[in-house]
Amino acid sequence: MLLATPVTPLIAAETAAIEVSPMITVFGRANNLVGTANAASEGRVGRADFNTRPLQRAGELLEVVPGLIATQHSGGGKANQYFLRGFNLDHGTDFAAFLDGVPLNYRSHGHGQGYLDLNFIIPEAIEYIDYAKGPYRADAGDFATAGSATFRTYDNLPTRLSAEGGSGPYLRAVGTGTARLGEGSLLLAVEARHDDGRYILTENLSQFSGFGKYTVPLGDGTLRTSIAAYHVDFNSSEQVPQRAIDSGIIGRLGFLDNDLGGSTTRIGVVSNWTQNGNMPLLVLAYAHHYRFKLYSNFTYLLDDPVNGDEFEQADRRTVIGGRVTKAFKAGADAMSIEFLLGTEGRYDFIPEVGLYRTAARARLSTVRQDDVKQGSGAIFGEATLHPTDRLRVILGARGDVYNFDVTSDLAVNSGTDTATIFSPKATVAWTPVDAVELYANYGRGFHSNDARGTSITIDPNNGHAADRVAPLVRGEGYEGGVRLRPLNGLSITASGWWLDLQSELLFVGDGGTTEPQGPSRRKGVEFGAFYQPAPWLALDAEYTFSKGRLTELPRDVNRIPGAIERVIAGGIVVQRGGFTGSLRLRHFGSVALIEDNSVRSQPTTVVNSRLAYGFGRYEIAASIFNLLNSKDAEIDYFYASRLPGEPAGGVEDTNLKPVEPRQIRKRCAGALQGLKFHGMS
Repeated sequence: MLLATPVTPLIAAETAAIEVSPMITVFGRANNLVGTANAASEGRVGRADFNTRPLQRAGELLEVVPGLIATQHSGGGKANQYFLRGFNLDHGTDFAAFLDGVPLNYRSHGHGQGYLDLNFIIPEAIEYIDYAKGPYRADAGDFATAGSATFRTYDNLPTRLSAEGGSGPYLRAVGTGTARLGEGSLLLAVEARHDDGRYILTENLSQFSGFGKYTVPLGDGTLRTSIAAYHVDFNSSEQVPQRAIDSGIIGRLGFLDNDLGGSTTRIGVVSNWTQNGNMPLLVLAYAHHYRFKLYSNFTYLLDDPVNGDEFEQADRRTVIGGRVTKAFKAGADAMSIEFLLGTEGRYDFIPEVGLYRTAARARLSTVRQDDVKQGSGAIFGEATLHPTDRLRVILGARGDVYNFDVTSDLAVNSGTDTATIFSPKATVAWTPVDAVELYANYGRGFHSNDARGTSITIDPNNGHAADRVAPLVRGEGYEGGVRLRPLNGLSITASGWWLDLQSELLFVGDGGTTEPQGPSRRKGVEFGAFYQPAPWLALDAEYTFSKGRLTELPRDVNRIPGAIERVIAGGIVVQRGGFTGSLRLRHFGSVALIEDNSVRSQPTTVVNSRLAYGFGRYEIAASIFNLLNSKDAEIDYFYASRLPGEPAGGVEDTNLKPVEPRQIRKRCAGALQGLKFHGMS
């Protein structure tokens, strides 16, 4: 059941020269996972990776997943936009993420289905990330069609302070520490961040994140209870039309609307109990409250020449849920079968999910406003058989049931619906020799659609009839792969995959209505290599290529707009005499921006670097983002918009968000062994 090699280097515990309290560092790619992983495309990445990798924003934690790109078309307080395996995942529609077992994707969200905002995560609190691509795991349900990732937090951290600053200005401070409290330990982590960005419009981002976790033995297991709080306010420098730059209306880093931005507040509690031993029982419960506002303007004067096209998306909800899993073994020796059985449930109370026309962030009118109640439940299981000592067969399945209840301000768009789906899974892993493992994977998965799309009958923008969406969209995937360990310290993975999606029909939060595209097929190949020839040196490289098509359209108009095709990434890490240096390249190729492939984006290549020096209990570091000062685009779109003086129907054009110019961030950190938190006994 667990997990394969990542593609980024893991070569040392967290800055080994910093003498702090003992910490467990999880090594992913450095381990030989032949015989234990279930797919060539699964992996685990530990803290040593994050510490050596230049990290510009929290969402880039997901870029440790081979082939995944995390971009940003808006302000730094908004969720990243993700790309993987031929998907433009928008903000998370077909990629599921979890934090300590809690699902992070938001269903029926005001901005987009599956909205995945990782900005509240404090990277220093993350111990490791498990990732898996494709719909092959029974324990991952909604949104886990292209893949999934699970973030795990530390149980304890040393007392440590860090401060970071850079151009913009950019300021960030983080503090961590652990105290004894009764029979357990209390971890605390706080982060404060201010960022004005490198674009012409000052971002004025202000963020606070807090995280506390109490870990205590209880019965024959361990109880972990955590609280996380987060708030951010920010301005947004959005994507702009290429013609506005070419004509000199704005500079390359300029803006056309200075009212854009938003805010997010999130506070939640999680409690889980894990039984000791190799076949544990796990019980998880969680609840959190969430508020979101976002102001955007993508088309300027196209829809409303008087007030402009600015709009607000709002989301206010409370989420509760839980999960229970139990692992056990039946039989003995070679005839034994390992089982994992589980059940989970979640309920979203959403008294406001709305779309409003605005000017200068003041509401002018309501496009639609809804009260949504959405619940789901699932049972799942896996059985692992060992026909021989070199062959494993994993058979799994899950069944999900969803209920949607929508009360809309337009009564005809109200309604209820219930849907179920069954998802079988199968994996075969064969180790013909000790250094080689072959994999074959099959699975069905799904993503849910926005509840508002299941009951819509009238487009709130124009009063025309609108098509309802299927509540649950089926995905079916296949994969074959190989993992090689030809030399000590050298790991190579390769895989080919295929994924069919029942429908690309989505509810579009930016418009309050549905957008049909039909069924699709994606397929591709992936290669990854990691080599650690010496304890002080590590190199990694990855290449992925994907092809996505809409299967019911003619070949000349069947491209999936924004579907990523080629990703190349690699890096080198050197650690000698207290110094740690790293250099990383990230490249993603040109993509089709419209269905007939007549307009394509330009490829993007960015190089980042980091240099750190540890001495005693302290460390100083500098990260350079966009080292070569690339002028490429962070993201591109193609659609119509209207600038002052242009025709009423607008002008179709490429709209782009440039990569931020070169930025240097300097950081100092210290492990304060002389300072102790005193708990109560």
